Amino acid sequence: MDGVTERRANRAGGAAVEAESVSRHFGGRSALEDVTLSIRAGERFGLLGANGAGKTTFIRLVTGYLEPSAGSLRVDGLSPSRHAHEVRSRIGCAAETPRLYSDLRVEQFLRFCGALRQLRGEALHAAVAGVLERFQLRDVATRLIGNLSKGYQQRVSLAQAFLHDPALLIVDEPTAGLDPLQQAEVRRQLLETHGGRTLLLCTHDLAEARELTERVAVLHAGRLVAVGATTDILGGGDTLLLFRAEHPSVELRP
Repeated sequence: MDGVTERRANRAGGAAVEAESVSRHFGGRSALEDVTLSIRAGERFGLLGANGAGKTTFIRLVTGYLEPSAGSLRVDGLSPSRHAHEVRSRIGCAAETPRLYSDLRVEQFLRFCGALRQLRGEALHAAVAGVLERFQLRDVATRLIGNLSKGYQQRVSLAQAFLHDPALLIVDEPTAGLDPLQQAEVRRQLLETHGGRTLLLCTHDLAEARELTERVAVLHAGRLVAVGATTDILGGGDTLLLFRAEHPSVELRP
């Protein structure tokens, strides 16, 4: 089995994420408290909440950057901290503020990222060529990243996340600061992930969550206050109540 075929087999249907009674404390402060959450393989899932709600902490637990203070978290049944290589090979991440090297050219940067993900030779060449085409970056492939517009930099960030054909794609505020045309293009790319991989979207934009996700979870002050089908959670009424401290916890079934 060649490298490309193996990666496609590994991500077939996407990756599942299971969090059971997960807490994460920093000294005396609780960033997450007793969160139980299931993200199904292949679904588009939104993680919502105001600043400081615990979204970034949850992502860092999924990627293995942090370990839970209590409870357990698994990606396809594997612990991100104890099986770091296996889990990270399944994950692609695009941060709200793209983590790019401004003094590298676009294609150089993508080749560098691919090599970090153990892509070599023809597999690396094919992966870079594929994302340059997919994200319409071929015309800027030889330009310095630092000279690109924010929209193009966001495309480069998404491109590196797709390089190794991940089973789980994590994107944080993917359209923040983009113009309407750029937003539409990024959202189109994310919608095309359906079925082939799992999408975990972190966003403040409720319209974006409605468009891109099938189910959502809402965090407030580190606690899960709502989880269910997007149409049920964001379908009507004053959805801002979900982000306020006085709102009671509610669990809905998809």
